[in-house]
This record gives sequence, structure tokens and C-alpha cells, in this order.
Amino acid sequence: MPSTQKWPEQGWALLQLLLVAFFSQTEELVCRQIGVPESPQLYKDGDIMLGGIFSFHSSWKDRQDTYIQKPLPLQCTSLNFRGFQFAQAMLFAIEEINNSTDLLPGISLGYKIYDACGSIARSVRVALSLANGNEVASDTSQAPCIRLSQVQAIMGETSSSPCMAIATVIGPFHIPMISHFATCACLSDKTKYPSFLRTVPSDYYQSRALAQLVKHFGWTWVGAIRTNDDYGNNGMATFIETAQQLGICLEYSVSFFRTDPPDKIQKIIDTIKTSTSKVIVAFLSFMDMDVVLHELSHNNLTGYQWVGSEGWIFDSQTAAMDKHHILDGAIGLSIPKAYVKFWEALFSCKFRQSQPSSGHQKGCTGHEDLTGVQNSFTDMSLMPIFNNVYKGVYAVAHTLHSILNCNKTCNNTILQLLKKIQFKTKEGDEVYFNEDGDPAAKYEIINWQPTEKGIVDFVTVGLHDATLHAGKQLNLQNRSLIWAQNSQQVPLSVCSEKCPPGTRKVLQKGKPVCCYDCLRCAEGEISNITDSITCVRCHPEFWSNERRDACVKKKAEFLSYKEIMGALLTAASLFGTCITNVVALIFFIYRKTPIVRANNSELSFLLLFSLTLCFLCSLTFIGRPTEWSCMLRHTAFGITFVLCISCVLGKTIMVLMAFRATLPSSNVMKWFGPAQQRLSVLFFTFIQVIICVLWLTISPPFPFKNFKEFKDTIILECALGSAVGFWAVLGYIGLLAMFCFILAFLARKLPDNFNEAKFITFSMLIFCAVWITFIPAYISSPGKFSVAVEIFAILASSFGLLFCIFIPKCYIILLKPEKNTKKNMMGKGAPK
Repeated sequence: MPSTQKWPEQGWALLQLLLVAFFSQTEELVCRQIGVPESPQLYKDGDIMLGGIFSFHSSWKDRQDTYIQKPLPLQCTSLNFRGFQFAQAMLFAIEEINNSTDLLPGISLGYKIYDACGSIARSVRVALSLANGNEVASDTSQAPCIRLSQVQAIMGETSSSPCMAIATVIGPFHIPMISHFATCACLSDKTKYPSFLRTVPSDYYQSRALAQLVKHFGWTWVGAIRTNDDYGNNGMATFIETAQQLGICLEYSVSFFRTDPPDKIQKIIDTIKTSTSKVIVAFLSFMDMDVVLHELSHNNLTGYQWVGSEGWIFDSQTAAMDKHHILDGAIGLSIPKAYVKFWEALFSCKFRQSQPSSGHQKGCTGHEDLTGVQNSFTDMSLMPIFNNVYKGVYAVAHTLHSILNCNKTCNNTILQLLKKIQFKTKEGDEVYFNEDGDPAAKYEIINWQPTEKGIVDFVTVGLHDATLHAGKQLNLQNRSLIWAQNSQQVPLSVCSEKCPPGTRKVLQKGKPVCCYDCLRCAEGEISNITDSITCVRCHPEFWSNERRDACVKKKAEFLSYKEIMGALLTAASLFGTCITNVVALIFFIYRKTPIVRANNSELSFLLLFSLTLCFLCSLTFIGRPTEWSCMLRHTAFGITFVLCISCVLGKTIMVLMAFRATLPSSNVMKWFGPAQQRLSVLFFTFIQVIICVLWLTISPPFPFKNFKEFKDTIILECALGSAVGFWAVLGYIGLLAMFCFILAFLARKLPDNFNEAKFITFSMLIFCAVWITFIPAYISSPGKFSVAVEIFAILASSFGLLFCIFIPKCYIILLKPEKNTKKNMMGKGAPK
């Protein structure tokens, strides 16, 4: 539109504004309420007035405002008898206080009670009416239009969302508002709602209590449904937070409001149908639960375990609607039972209606008889909520009483004193508010148990007291519970079965932590608890059993006398010792014969003695290793074998020297006589003794537990300590053996009939072959077999020396005595 066309409209608007300002200045200074005044549905005059906001209706007629004419008043529908019950509880408390001579004597309490129709907008409107009054006031003076509030406190509303709106509006005026059933934890925020108090516990405690209840029964995989308002959304948020801390997972969490279109509710039903969880946590108001129950019955969705909030769990109307027993076995939290003696007052109608509201022209005469009426108005199942209304009224009365008795010395407002009030009702209930304006959080645990008559009995099966220590808050009584479909067994609702001991949990990719696979612990690891997230490795001396749920001590393995291999080696050692002693005995008996005297009988007996020690030292390798046996076995082996090889070496040198002595003009025997032979043996043995002493001093062998060789077996062995010492001992033995072999090999063809050098050569050949093959066999043999290889090498080399050197001589001594002559010993071989 061109700018030239806008000026006429703007000019006309400005002219209207100037005219309004002109005429308003000519009027008298008057305080006027904009709109039609709201009239209370229930009214009684008194010295001090209390306000009440309840929903006598639960809905209203929808309308389309044209914004051309003034909107018509809200037309309420769907009569809600619960609202009348709450109002009646308030009236009963007021009448009881007015008749009391102890509380507010001489002071009458009046009331103004409005119907909010379940509408937040109407709730705010009537709250402003209670705060400001409906009368028109004028003041021609210069003072501003300021009036004291018409009521000292407001009782109500029932739901959380209306309370939030009302508390936000009246909070700046410091008018106390006490709700009997608004449980949203958000209302505990005193920065937003400074004048709000309540006689019902906050959902912060209820949500946590519900999570603890679910955890108590082992349900880790649950679904959740909530009312899509402040009550449901805030309550479920706290439940989910606590559930996650307790290891509970939600398969789904859906919300709806009773006015949602049918297709949205059907989607929720489809979600429940396709779910695998069997437990549903319902954070719903009774009105929303009625809608859900209707759809569940229509789809015949039975077999689910319901866990409910106080909004519906002890509502008898909801139980009466459950014709298909969908909710049988439900469990949840309710406000502790209470009893207020106003049954007679409930069935009397003595209040009057000052100005009939639209659609309700007929008032109450006070002579109606309601004793025969059977409807939700006469239902006393909500007595705990009535008691909350009752306690709220008495809290205000006690506060007013303390103000009137303080002799004008009180500087605190009624709101400040109300937050500090503490008293007990006639029934013994203690009433007080904490710093958040909330009472102590105590709940009864209710179980829906169907009776033979087809009705539901709300059975108290436990208590939850949030004031106690965390571990003692939940207290279930020893009573039988009824579960879904009248089952006596606690239903199972988990994403994955519990992992038994011996396994660990492995999360499934892309799924919540409650969905996992159970993997068997690896060898050497165990888990001895259910649902373990890790497997613990056993101590090195222990190994996991077949079930992987306990560590058992590993079998200690060593070469024992009791096993076959150890017994055979022991027998071979003793057999060699016996044969050696028999040979020594034969040599001793025939010590004066030429064959014994031919090659220094002293060295022969010393060699036999050393062979006996060699056979016996193999026994030190058998049995459990100890500190002394480990040091003894290697040093005894090294020294006895050097002694043995030294004797053989002495014999070999003697053979060579004897041959040289037969040559003309040879005087070599005087340089290697018996004394020199003994010294040579002592000298070579002493060197080995020095090596062993150094080995034992610097780093001796010690018992060692080998955990690496076998998984489930401990190898008890002797660690070498210093490997250099071990190989020095073996190397020295090998050096002497090679030297002896070379000398014997050079003397093998000397022209004697009985040339001992040939037998020494064979014995050294066997000795060297055995020990050369020993090294790779020893290194590659595992555990006790390495010890067996070493014993076998000792026995084989000892038997080689014994048989090659001494058996031929014994053969001649015993079987060919005719050859045991000096002439035969010194004879030449047959001519070529």
C-alpha cells in the first residue's frame, strides 16, 4: 500500500486516543475492575476470609471467539464430584475451627470458593478475584487505589499446572497458597513460587521412591507413560534420572494428554504392543489413566505389570472402570491413609450459594438427604487427600492464632509465620513445612488385589519414608503380593537375562546398558557374582575352574618319587650304585691280580667311588625342590663328575706314560707316579670346587615357581641363579672330557693285549655324545621333563663309564681267569 494511503487511518487512531485521554481526566478518580466480576460458587462471610479454588467440573465447552464482541463466560461441563469432596473437607475444617474454643476464639472464618473447571486461565482469573475483591471502590483523594487482599490464604488447586500459574500471579502479593494434591517438584522452587506451600509430598521424592521400588523387584527393562503436563513431565524426568543411577533402562517413554487426538493415543498402544518390557511405570493423573485404561481394554492388552504414581494408584473410580482386569496386581505409591470425621458433614448441605453461576440456578436448601446416594461423591477412598485439605486449613488457622496472640509485637507476615508453623492435628498427624514449603515425604506402597466379588482391594504392602537413611527408606512388609494376571510370582522384565557367575556382561552395540550379552570368562579369569561387568584374573598360584566362578589352587608339578618316571629313574640310580659297589667288591677281592694292579688300583677304586657318587647325586634331582636341594644337586653333580673324569684322565695319562716307560732309556714314570696321579685328580677337582663355591656365593640356585610353562600347573623347579655359574660347571666338565677323549684316542692302538685306552675312548665317546645331546634336550624339555633329561644324562654317562672301563675287566677276572696274568697283560699282539 502507498504511504499516502496510510495517513488517514493513522490520523483517525491518534484522534481517538486524544479523545479518550481528554474525557478520562474529567472523570472522578475511581478504581474499577475490568470485566464482569467473578462470583464464588460457595460463600460465607466471616471476620477472616479464606479462599478456595477447586474444579467442580473437569472440562468446558469449546468455543470460537470472534474478537468482535466480548467473549462469553466459560461454560463448564463434566461434573467432577472430587472437587465437591475437596471443598467439603475445607468447609468441615472451617466449621470445626469456628466451633472451637481453643483455636481463634471469638474469631469466625469465612470462605470464598470458586470453581476452576480444570482451566488454567480460569484458575488465574478467580485467583485474582480472591486477591483483589470484586467490589468497585472510589477515592476522590490523591491516594492511589490500594486495598488489602480479600482473603488471607488460598486453598487449592488440585493439579500442578494450575497451581504453577496461580502461584506465579499471586506470589508478589505474598498471599499463601496451600495445595492438597499438586505434587510437581518444580513447585518447590521458592524463587519462582515464593508463596506456594502444600500438604502433599513433592514428586521429587515420589519419583525416586518409584525407581527404588522398581529396582527392588529386579525390573531393569521398563516402559514409561506420563501425563503431558508439569506433573507428568517433571515427575518422569526425576524418575528417569534416578532409574539410570540404579541401572534401570527405559525401553520407551511416551506422553499424552486426555484431550489428544485418538491417533496419538493409538500410537502409544502400538508402542506398548511391540515392546518387550513387561513392566509399565505410569505417571498419570486419574483422568488420563481413565483414557488409557479405556484404550487398553479395547485392545485387550493384559499381562503387563503396572507401577503407578499416587495420581491414580488408589483411585477407586479407576479400579471400578477396570472391567477387563487390565490393572490387576498393580503396585504403586499412595499418600498414607488418614481419617477425618466429617462423614456426617459430607451428607449435609448447609452452605448457601450467594449468586448462582450460569447453568446452576437452583441452590442448596440445607435439607437434602444424601445418605442413599451412591456415586463418586460418597466415595471415601480419597480420604488422605481430604486430610491434606483439612491440614492446610488448620495450618492457616494456627498461623492466624499466633498472630492474634502476639500483642502487636509480630513483624512477620502470615506467609512467613505459616512457613514456620508446626502442630499436631486431633488425629495425631504432625504438620509442618520445610524450607521448600513441602511436608515430610512418606508413602504407603499399595497393591491392587482383586477379591472374589470382582472388586479391587487396595492392600498396603509396605512403606517408604524419605526422611530415613537411603538404605532404610523402602520397607516392604512380609505379605503376599498379587502380580499381573493374579500371578504369585514376581514378573520378570529385563532386556537380557542375568549373567551367571563365570561370565561377564558385554554391551550390545547401539542399545541401552541393560541390553548385553554374557561372555564366558577367559582361562585364568573368574567372576563370582551375577551380572559382573569384568572378569578378575586369578592369582598366579591359582587357576579358574571349569565354571570360571572360582579360583582353585594350581597343581604343583615336580619330579616325584611317587610317579612312574621318578620311580624308574630312582631305580636306575640305585641299580647303578649297586653295580658299581659290586664291581668295587670284585676289584677288592681280586686286588692282587695283574689286571687290577696293571693300571693303578687306587685310581680304579677312586673312580668307582666317584661313579657311586654320580649315581647317587641323581637322587637329589628327584623330589620337591628346596633351597638346600637346589644348591646341592648342581654342585654335587659338578664336583662328582669332575672327580670321575679326573680319575679317567689320570688313567689315560698313565697308559701313555706306561708305554713311554717301556722304551729304552725312558725315565718318564718317575714324573707321573702315584703321588702325581693323586695330585692331578685333586688339582682338577679343586678347580671345580672353586667354581661351585663362587657360584654359590654370588648367585646360588634357588627354588622357583614357574607359572609360565603351563596355564593350570605350577612347575616347581630350581632356578639356576647365575647362568654363568651353571654353564661354567658344565663347560669345565666338558673340557676335561674332551681332553681325556683326545688322549685316549691317541693311545687306542698301543700294542698291549689289554689296552685300557680303547675302553676309555669308548667311554668318553659315550660321555661326550650324551652331554652334547643333553643341551638341546634340556632346553626344549618343559617342566619336570627337563629335570628327567638331566638325570638321564647323568645316569647314561655314568653307566657308560662303568660298563666301558670296568665290565671288560670283570669279564676276564670272573670268566677268563687264565688271561689274568702278567705275561698276558704285557704280551704283544700277534705278528702281522
